[in-house]
Amino acid sequence: MPALTTDTTPPASNPLDLMEQVIGGMGWTFDRCTPTEMAAEAPARWCDYGLFFSWSAELGTILFTCAFDLRADMARRGALYELIGLANEQMWVGHFSLDTEDGVLLFRHALLLRGTELAADIFEDMIDIALNECERFYPAFRFFLMEGLNTADAMAMALLDCQGEA
Repeated sequence: MPALTTDTTPPASNPLDLMEQVIGGMGWTFDRCTPTEMAAEAPARWCDYGLFFSWSAELGTILFTCAFDLRADMARRGALYELIGLANEQMWVGHFSLDTEDGVLLFRHALLLRGTELAADIFEDMIDIALNECERFYPAFRFFLMEGLNTADAMAMALLDCQGEA
């Protein structure tokens, strides 16, 4: 299938330079691991999430992951995939997955930037959506992994609309 456009020029600057400004503006700690990779820590209500950004100039894409502080042992992984699928059905942007190597639960999203004018609000929205989804489903994943709830009961915990704080 022929491409509709032949313009494959990546953005003039590395978008992680702008991401540094966004993360720094939030007051979070971060580390520019390499010119194409950056890690940060985002404090939230349920836990501190590990953010990781990887820039591919060739694809014009940032791969973004947000890691939970939860791990799944081998015995629970099969059923956890069912819960991940139920959570993913509720989302518009990004998806949850499980790192098969170490069992860490992740939110993942790829942001296509080719032909896009870089603006901080794009990255702010991406991070905001990820953290909101992680916070929304954290109770379900936690109750499933730590308390042994079945997938239906764990998902019900995430979909409760609680008001206020105790």
